Amino acid sequence: MQVLATTIPEVLLIEPKVFGDARGFFFESYNQRTLAELGLNAEFVQDNHSRSARNVLRGLHYQIEHSQGKLVRVIAGEVFDVAVDLRRSSPTFGQWVGYLLSAENKRMMWVPPGFAHGFYVTSEYAEFLYKTTDYWYPEHERCLAWNDPELAIAWPLAGTPLLASKDSAGMSLREAAVYP
Repeated sequence: MQVLATTIPEVLLIEPKVFGDARGFFFESYNQRTLAELGLNAEFVQDNHSRSARNVLRGLHYQIEHSQGKLVRVIAGEVFDVAVDLRRSSPTFGQWVGYLLSAENKRMMWVPPGFAHGFYVTSEYAEFLYKTTDYWYPEHERCLAWNDPELAIAWPLAGTPLLASKDSAGMSLREAAVYP
């Protein structure tokens, strides 16, 4: 595995070493020891799997208590994946990073605790897997507005995104609960 730097140092873009030939391919999608050697020391407690159609935008989600770190990847299709720093004490507070993750490029992204996370499906559909460092607590879940002009996220939209009601009702950065 190789870690690629992002403009927010705590967010990591990870490229696995892929072994491929005429039969197909093989790669380790998770190896705790290797990731620890690369600086990602996280204990995961839950795996999640979602499938979404083209133009679905999920997020930007976070838990104000029981903040979750997420190791995310796509196993079918392609998404534009985004992390927003919600740590008020951070020099990158309110900044975002976004990368294309796909079944083809096999990249993963580490979204640390203290960040909002979301993705937009750019392919016909996408299957998205993610490991979390804490359990889901619906009473602590919050949603940051995906289209907050203060964030100015450059989503690669192809028309109006398909949103869940909770994502349509996301709060702006100025009014959202954030981390210290």
